[in-house]
Amino acid sequence: MNDACNRALYAPLRQTAASSASTWAVQCDFDGTICLTDVADSLLQRFGRPGWEALEEDWEAGHIGSRACMQGQVALLDMSQDELDAHLDRLKIDPGFPAFVAAAERLGVPLQVVSDGLDYAIHRILAAHGLDHLPVLANRLLRTGERSWALECPHGSDACVRASGNCKCARLADVKPARARQVLFVGDGSSDFCVSGRADHVLAKARLIDHCRERGYPHTPFVQFDEACAMLQQLALPEGACA
Repeated sequence: MNDACNRALYAPLRQTAASSASTWAVQCDFDGTICLTDVADSLLQRFGRPGWEALEEDWEAGHIGSRACMQGQVALLDMSQDELDAHLDRLKIDPGFPAFVAAAERLGVPLQVVSDGLDYAIHRILAAHGLDHLPVLANRLLRTGERSWALECPHGSDACVRASGNCKCARLADVKPARARQVLFVGDGSSDFCVSGRADHVLAKARLIDHCRERGYPHTPFVQFDEACAMLQQLALPEGACA
């Protein structure tokens, strides 16, 4: 990439970094961002009993929130523990994400995985890549029988606009005042729309790019985490500093 392209790509990051001397923290979505597959969707397509599609339609139409949708859908999963584990072990993450984590650690930037997905799935998939040390805030998947499951939402909020199982806006608010940090949010889809307007900067992929662009939110588009590594360094270090 030539120097002109570099300047154009990283200018929004430099402008954001220059606005404050605060240190940074990263909150990163999981499904579709770290993991290349939406885990819950893949489980429902393989193990879901009839009725989960109707819940999805009710959610898309705005009749129910994502928390009610997911709790109803998880209750319709028909799978054993072994089937769940075998399915999760086949799912892939973005191959550049481990390097992104390493870059954050080298720069002293704390990173949390903040997801409206399934905590068990996230922990297992991350562990397969040596990333089980990362803090994960997500919905709690519970086994209730040989082939039955339930979902608890310890990170929900009655004030959540999306009625999500995990209110990402509240999780971002937890980080900012407690440590006077700026938050870099990394995401891809509709569960990230609300929080993208509250983050100090967004690394956006897929549908989140258009959402941020249309609303003028500070953001930088990316496709894969190997690009995001360079973006993180540009944001976390003063201009002209060396890694």
